[in-house]
Amino acid sequence: MSVRAIREYRFPSRSRAELYGDDQLVHIWWRNNQFLASAATVRVPTAMPFGEFVKTVVEPWAASDPDFQPGSAWDWFIDDNPLQVRDEASLHELGIGHKHTLSFQVG
Repeated sequence: MSVRAIREYRFPSRSRAELYGDDQLVHIWWRNNQFLASAATVRVPTAMPFGEFVKTVVEPWAASDPDFQPGSAWDWFIDDNPLQVRDEASLHELGIGHKHTLSFQVG
């Protein structure tokens, strides 16, 4: 359920993109996972290659689930739209921006 403000929001967000310099916040969500039921938010460089992001950020987080198997085939989504990933492409090149939700499901 969303929260509605009583008044208009007239001040800058405390998590706006310009406060993070070359970094950004990304929400990571493992779809249909009962152990990790909600998304995690991480701060990562926009220029980070996707393969490095998976190995150094996503896999350590997902490893808290006892059923996790590193290197499994995953289907990726950005804000509910299918995403074709390339390990060498940066997060920015793939369209993964500040406060976007990057989700995956085991394929």
